Formats: sequence, C-alpha cells, structure tokens
Amino acid sequence: MRNKYVTNHLLNRDGNYYFVRRVPNDLKNLYAVKRLCFSLKTKSYSSAIRMIKSVSQRLEDYWFGIRLQNMNVPAMHLIKTDSDNDNGPNIIDALQLYLKLKGVNKNKTFLRTAHRNVEYIIKVLGNKSIQSYSSLEAGKFRDWLIEQGMSNSTVKRVFSSVRSIINIAINEEGLDCNNGFSKTYFPIDNSNKTRTPIPSDIIKEVQTLCRQKDDEIRWLVALISDTGMRLGEAVGLLKSDIKLDSDIPYIELKPHSWRSLKTKGSERNIPIIGSSLWACKRILESNNDSIFAFPKYTNQLKCNSNSASAALNKWLKEQLLNSYQVHGFRHSMRDRLRAVECPSDIVDRIGGWITYGVGQSYGKGYPLEVLNKWMKKI
Repeated sequence: MRNKYVTNHLLNRDGNYYFVRRVPNDLKNLYAVKRLCFSLKTKSYSSAIRMIKSVSQRLEDYWFGIRLQNMNVPAMHLIKTDSDNDNGPNIIDALQLYLKLKGVNKNKTFLRTAHRNVEYIIKVLGNKSIQSYSSLEAGKFRDWLIEQGMSNSTVKRVFSSVRSIINIAINEEGLDCNNGFSKTYFPIDNSNKTRTPIPSDIIKEVQTLCRQKDDEIRWLVALISDTGMRLGEAVGLLKSDIKLDSDIPYIELKPHSWRSLKTKGSERNIPIIGSSLWACKRILESNNDSIFAFPKYTNQLKCNSNSASAALNKWLKEQLLNSYQVHGFRHSMRDRLRAVECPSDIVDRIGGWITYGVGQSYGKGYPLEVLNKWMKKI
C-alpha cells in the first residue's frame, strides 16, 4: 500500500484519494480519533480537489458553530441567556438564519465575511437580542472598526453586512423594531492612498527593481504592473493559465475553486506584454513542482491574497518611500490605456471592469488581436 500526500488534506493511496485532517486541539474531546481520514471515492484529481474544498468548508462551519456555543476563551458572552431568548433572536441566531436563507451555494468568502462581521459585533457589543442594539452602540461599533485601521469603504461594507443579517431576522421573525445599524453616519474619508495611480516613470523604476531581485514576489509585482490584474486574480493563477505558446501570449483568467472572480466580466483573456511577459517566463522556468504560479500564497484550498498584499506593499514602501500601493498598478493601467486613446469598452475588457448597457451583453467581445494591439501601445 503506497501513501502519498498530494497537498494539505489530500492523500493518494494506491490511486484513490482520501481526505485527511487533524482534529483541532480544542475539539479533540468530541472525537474518538486524533485524525480524520476517509475516502473521497474518486480516482480523479480534479474531482478530489473540488470535494476537499466542500468537505473542509462544511467542517469549518460545523466547528465554528461548536465553538460559538461552547467558547470559554475569550468569549463567554457568546452563550445565549434566557433573557436573550425572551427578547427575540440574538445576533448569532440572526447569523444562522441569514446563512440558511442567503448562504446557499455561496462561496467561502461570503460565509467567512458574515461570520467575521458578527464576531466583530460580539467582541465590541456582546451577543444580545438584535432588538436591543441601539444607534448609540452602532456608533461605538463604527468607531472601533476605524480604530482597527479599517478604511471608510471597509467599515461601510461591514455595516452593510450587519444590516442585512439583522434585517432578514426582523422580517422573518415578524419583529416590530428598528435596525440600530441602519442610520449610522460615516465621516468623509479624504484619504485615497490605496487608489492613487502609479506614474509611468515610477512603474518603470519598479519593473527594473523586479528584474534585479528576480524572485516570486517580484514576478507577482511585474505581472500586475503590465496587465492591470487585481492582486487576487494574479495570485490565484495556475501555471497552465499562462499561455506562452500562443501566437499572442496571454493569460486565461478564469475562476478556480480556491479563488473566485469579482464579477462575471472579470473572466477574460489578457495579452501579456513588457514586464508581465518577463514575469510569466520566469514563473514557468521556475524549478518548483507546483501547479500554481505563486505557491507561496496559493494552494488547492485557498488563495491568500491578503498576505501577498501585505508583502508587496511593504516592499513598495521600502523602495519608493511613498504611499503607492500595489492596487495602484491597476488604476495606472486604465490611465495608460486612456493616454493612447484606447476605446473605453476595450479598456473595460482588458481590466475586467463592469461595462454598462444592454448592447454589451451581446457577442463574444473583442478578439485577442485587438486587445493586444492597444496593450502594445502603452
């Protein structure tokens, strides 16, 4: 019998794939074994990868529910009390109802975001009846989020999620109450550092530094700099998504189980030019055996674009001594295409931006040759 670990949680035993995962230390008392191991009943690698994602997510959700019900550290305040039940559903009840109604077929990011935002609420305001959260407490919650260093847009997204969770509970339970988070004021945020386009001369300087350093992180920077891709899009690429053998080298950007795409329009083919072409060649020439373009940040279970963002922004700050951040390359791409008078719908197609209008839903879009013609002008 031959055992071979293919990746985290995936074992190949004589051609059959098995799910393997250690039981977390805080939950060992619930299991008769220290390690979960069971057959996925498939010999297909691609099927096994899809299945372990589903199994892992269901386990995480199950374990999360157990921890919420039985937390002794650091959240005894999560335990429901009789008074909570008397006053209607609490925020955990509301979350469970929300996920039951809205979480079906949603991706891992949606589920984790909802869980995380409720955890924020509990940490700051406690697990109380949703009717008891006041507008004063909502303001306190807003201030706490800002103190954590979150931008205005991020705070607004957290509030949008919390409002939706509570609104569904109010409507489904037939409660006669207001949502304390519905009318919270957000101060005007004049800082726009993360959206500042990077000037062309700075881009060239960064690209030169990338070639000198010549490692995985610098390949990622170079790839983004001349494609305008979102960081998560680039980090989650497979090597097979990079098509260098084509007459026009390009990246086939499509969703994967470990990394979804932001919008339907995000699925696209992007011509590879300049420093992005150099980066793609270096990625495919690398000696590692991984199927992923950036295995430091991506595996079959997740795409850790947040870690990549932190590393890239730290390096940019060290080199440029200013506020430019990696997302600025994407904004610069739009400006660079405008500067060569590229038609706006082609700009949108290259960057995967949403294009409005009924007519845009017809046809297959622009061929790669047209996109490449404009990319080569920047």
